[in-house]
Amino acid sequence: MAVDNQQHVTVVGAGPVGCVLATLLARRGFDVRAFEKRPDMRRADLAGGRSINLVLTDRGLHALGRIGLRQKVLELTVPVLGRMMHSPDGDLTFQPYGKDDSECNYSVSRDRLNQFLLDAAEDAGVELNFEHELVDADLEAGQLIFETSPAGRTSVSSPVTFGCDGAPSAVRRALVQRPEFEESVDFMNWGYKELVFPAADDGGYAMERTALHIWPRGAHFLMGLANLDGSFTGTLYLPRTGPDSFDELDDPRRLLQFFQTNYADATELLGDFVDEFLSHPTGSLGTVRCAPWHLDDRVLLVGDAAHGIVPFFGQGLNSGFEDCAVLDDLLADDTDLARVFETFFERRKANTDAIADMALENAVEMGEKVADPDFLLKKEVESIIEQQLGKLYRSRYATVMYSRIPYRVAYEAGKKQEAILSELTADLERAEDVDLEQARRLIERELTPLYEKYGVDLEF
Repeated sequence: MAVDNQQHVTVVGAGPVGCVLATLLARRGFDVRAFEKRPDMRRADLAGGRSINLVLTDRGLHALGRIGLRQKVLELTVPVLGRMMHSPDGDLTFQPYGKDDSECNYSVSRDRLNQFLLDAAEDAGVELNFEHELVDADLEAGQLIFETSPAGRTSVSSPVTFGCDGAPSAVRRALVQRPEFEESVDFMNWGYKELVFPAADDGGYAMERTALHIWPRGAHFLMGLANLDGSFTGTLYLPRTGPDSFDELDDPRRLLQFFQTNYADATELLGDFVDEFLSHPTGSLGTVRCAPWHLDDRVLLVGDAAHGIVPFFGQGLNSGFEDCAVLDDLLADDTDLARVFETFFERRKANTDAIADMALENAVEMGEKVADPDFLLKKEVESIIEQQLGKLYRSRYATVMYSRIPYRVAYEAGKKQEAILSELTADLERAEDVDLEQARRLIERELTPLYEKYGVDLEF
């Protein structure tokens, strides 16, 4: 099907990714309808308890810049300059993210961002339909069946459908019925719950505002990200079953004992959190992989619907927004939707598989390694190398968060970087004693050829 500027297209899902994609499509002249199963969050008080503050980095901000919203969205965020690790004894260790304060992440409320992007989509001419849950689809015929309230079911004609309906995607569920479609959904034994660190008595922040706070405890951990109102959104990651699990923490006494034993300084800051904890639902953590992401020129999966990941690298939102920017580029250069969808899948699949793997690895890093002296020594050495040899070396974290270097390249480079850092720290006691000439030799031998192969420029 060739692109027609008046083409009717449907976006299923009006979360942040669905809103950005719908806005980009509308700006290209498409007649866009978006359908969302939830009520309009701008007018309804939605139940909380499973929200994790989102992190915006360069990839996501680039896509927002496409629709002129980068600066306006940044006004909704809190800059995050590094990690603040809380030891069991209450000691604090700060680990900066970038080579200077210009390299930072941005913490943003999921709901507040989504509300803003719904307004932007509507302003761009997108027709928004709420309380429409996709329950069935004939993708060949271009018919979508939505459950609505109170009308019951309604059928919508959709010659082109974009599935932006998240990891539990109903659009993907319809594609799974086709024999050529492959899918895996792998859940972690961990779950998560949202907790709120309230603002201090004077309305300010009770913890360092510009840090991601982490309480690493090995088999579980707590984290907190700042909001604009002085509060922090906290998230407890914990096994679902077994010792020290959500199953065990089902009464106030056990819950308080667990927190006082493992998170004493956080307990003081959380206030009266017991009822909040027990009433909030437990969220799931999983990785979605599937192939292909499209059906001819009729259907395309975008964002978590195609490649849902766990949240431990802060790239779920950013990879979804990057999908939107890549698709927008392809639509600018080609009028054949079948070819565009196939090229999009080929270009993104290896990269989204790579960030899925890195996110799983980062779960171990955040829960265990950030409290490990050997790991911290490597990070200190890496920071020195970045400062001194920045044209030759940027950390995997930096290439993922502060550049648009393909995830696959960052992943491959990260494996080589781990080997280099292990060799440099093998007999090292102090990071400042690292042999920079040895570091240069190892980098030029192991890393530089990889970057040259992919045409990557580390000066960002």
